[in-house]
Amino acid sequence: MTAESTTTSRDDQIPWASMAAIIATVSVFAVAQGLTYPLLSFILERQGTSTGLIGLSAAMTPLGFIVSAPLIPMLVRRVGGARLAILCSILAALTLIAIAWTQDVWAWMPLRFLLGFFANPLYVISETWLISITPARRRGRILGLYSSIVSGGFAIGPLSLGLVGTQGWPPFMIGIVAFLLCGSVVLAVVPRLPKMPHEGEATSVGGFFALAPLLLFAVFAAAAFEQTLLSLLAVYGAALGSPEERVTSIIACFIAGNAVMQILLGRVAERFGSAPTMLLCAVASLAGCLLLSSIFKGWLVWPLIVVWGGFSFGIYTMSLIQLGERFTGQVLIAGNAAFAFVWGIGGIVGSPATGLAMQLVGHQGLPLALGLLCGVLAVFLTAERRRI
Repeated sequence: MTAESTTTSRDDQIPWASMAAIIATVSVFAVAQGLTYPLLSFILERQGTSTGLIGLSAAMTPLGFIVSAPLIPMLVRRVGGARLAILCSILAALTLIAIAWTQDVWAWMPLRFLLGFFANPLYVISETWLISITPARRRGRILGLYSSIVSGGFAIGPLSLGLVGTQGWPPFMIGIVAFLLCGSVVLAVVPRLPKMPHEGEATSVGGFFALAPLLLFAVFAAAAFEQTLLSLLAVYGAALGSPEERVTSIIACFIAGNAVMQILLGRVAERFGSAPTMLLCAVASLAGCLLLSSIFKGWLVWPLIVVWGGFSFGIYTMSLIQLGERFTGQVLIAGNAAFAFVWGIGGIVGSPATGLAMQLVGHQGLPLALGLLCGVLAVFLTAERRRI
């Protein structure tokens, strides 16, 4: 065996134990996150809250992402990745207890902000860990696997509402236990977790914007798309006369589509490149927006919503792959924090803007707003490919 082949073999080795611990940790966290968006929207809808105010309430969580993101690189250096993840899991559980206790839209505004503030560091830490230990030649399939499993966690959240309902403490207890379990998993596997990358110069979140503006816009689009669907599809379904149980199942299928397609999209990215695959995801997401209203009440909504979910979340998966392809060291930490920052902006802009569109033009404002977003991203990606 030559020295070159030995190096390649070593580089392709995957630390499965560490990888499994990282993915399991954030997946449990995703269960609680996936539950809160539709649960709180259903509660506010029953209380007669306007769609604009429901969207504004949902935007508080991504606002927490925005505020916390610039602090994460500094907190990781001072506190350590594992300690910060455990602390945030505990604080998120306490915040969800307070949300369940109050049941008031105005009290939920600061509490949902805190939920996003405490949830964000875990995603940044876990994705930085994962990208830093993933072999370059297998990055597509591994990050696709990560996205699939995390999306599965998001799917379990709304799906659990069909089992325990949307009233009282039972649905909240699922989220609270999931948050606490997340911290317990991190605590149990601390010796297996990799160190956060420290090579290179420290880069701020703001400094990363100049390095990859289109990549960050793709994250913005993916965030606005997903969080708007999670928070307002219940309102869209109610306007069309669909019962809560059916809308909950549709939401779960949308997130399940995220899960089942990411490994496939990751393999496609390895073969054809992450940039062309991202363009495919944007165009397919636009097509789903155009078809939604015509098939929502029929059986075709089920296969459409699965494929739609897979391609829309694929935009974020492709962004992660490109992040790992282009950056390393402390720039990688700043990039993941910038992703979280822009994800928060996408959520805080997407939900209220779409809620306002629905107030102005009716329930069709939902696919109209999301279709416009996907179309703009597709145009930018096409222009970038032609420029290169």
